Amino acid sequence: MKITFFVHCFFPNHFYGTETYTLDLARHYQAWGHDVTVVSAIFQGEPSAADLVTRYEYQGIKVVCIDKNHLPHTRVKETYYQPDMGPVFEQILSELQPDVVHVTHLINHTAILLEITAKLGIPTYATFTDFFGFCFNNKLEAADGELCAGPSATRTNCVACYLKEAARSPHAQGWMRKATTPFAAKTIATVAVALHKFPGIKGGQMDMLIEDIACRPDVLNNLYNNGYRAAIAPTKFLGDAYRANGMETPLHDIWFGVDIDRSPKPERPKGHVPTIGFIGQIAPHKGTDLLIEAFCRLPRNSAQLRIYGPEDQDAVYMANLKALATGYDAQFLGTFPKESMASILQDIDLLVIPSRWYENSPLVLLNALATHTPVLVSNVSGMTEFLDSGTNGYAFERGSADYLYRQLLDLVLSREKLYSLTKSTSYDKTSSAMAEETLAIY
Repeated sequence: MKITFFVHCFFPNHFYGTETYTLDLARHYQAWGHDVTVVSAIFQGEPSAADLVTRYEYQGIKVVCIDKNHLPHTRVKETYYQPDMGPVFEQILSELQPDVVHVTHLINHTAILLEITAKLGIPTYATFTDFFGFCFNNKLEAADGELCAGPSATRTNCVACYLKEAARSPHAQGWMRKATTPFAAKTIATVAVALHKFPGIKGGQMDMLIEDIACRPDVLNNLYNNGYRAAIAPTKFLGDAYRANGMETPLHDIWFGVDIDRSPKPERPKGHVPTIGFIGQIAPHKGTDLLIEAFCRLPRNSAQLRIYGPEDQDAVYMANLKALATGYDAQFLGTFPKESMASILQDIDLLVIPSRWYENSPLVLLNALATHTPVLVSNVSGMTEFLDSGTNGYAFERGSADYLYRQLLDLVLSREKLYSLTKSTSYDKTSSAMAEETLAIY
């Protein structure tokens, strides 16, 4: 069978969860005798390739890469539905002649891809790794930082999310720059939605912007329901969120699988100081600041903190984190090769995932559990689904450094309690088992 994956970006330049998931499926399918190709993209604004479409191989997997710098989006609608991409997809798919298309993320490709696969009669499937299908910022996080249920009837909450981000851009229009606080973003969004069809505004830039944002959930919902034969959700929570927001395509809950050395964690010697770890993107929605704030309140010499992640993702945020951690036993250790994950986790006694948004089965969580590393996570459903409190870790109130501090304090002062968790912490599912379940859906 010829199988083509579409993912927003891919190795070697991008290497996070969705890219790893795509690679795992691709390499298993290829090992089982299938002809596999990954179609990826270069983000608009990243260093450009010489041509619109380039080709290379990664770990024996054929990759076709589309450079969005050659076909940039010029308005909000083109970030989720860009007709100019249609001929590119038609040419690529006509060359590849796949029996199946599997989409692991539509960012960069946009939902025009689903029209092209339908036109060519190619059965198309999806894995949802975030809320792109109905949420403007993909994270179900409202402009005020609270968790969101999805687009409101007026889409005012979606407009507020857009304005909150746009206000930071030096290219934003004057009225957008005033949306610097959640209250201002919500107020301006409410006024803009109410006025955008008035004479003098209708047909202008504001009207076009509001329409692009307001139409997004309906455009994607229609194309998803008519374009996908079936889809996969890695958590029940994510699947339920799509169903609650109009998804009618059959959804299968399939947990991600991970491949890592599952050897028992070494016994800690007497007097060992617990190592608290963070692994992931270092950005506000990941809550790294919450962890550092809570850690710095612990008694001196009661624990050490090791933070792994890219230091260039948000320079201002990183500088603030380092200033906050100055004088404490907290180290920023950058990124590491995927192959080092097991050895890194061997040395961590407690992995903390303090995310502010609805995480969805983050691979670092599954890798931690598989290496018998207990976890402390925000109490959001995309992570607590894997948690058996008191057996493989604990949860704390999302966004609260106070609650996180209390949980950390209890664990670092009760070291035997912490170290005993490693014996009851595990995660057995492999990527091979995940791939078998996924292939069966086709």
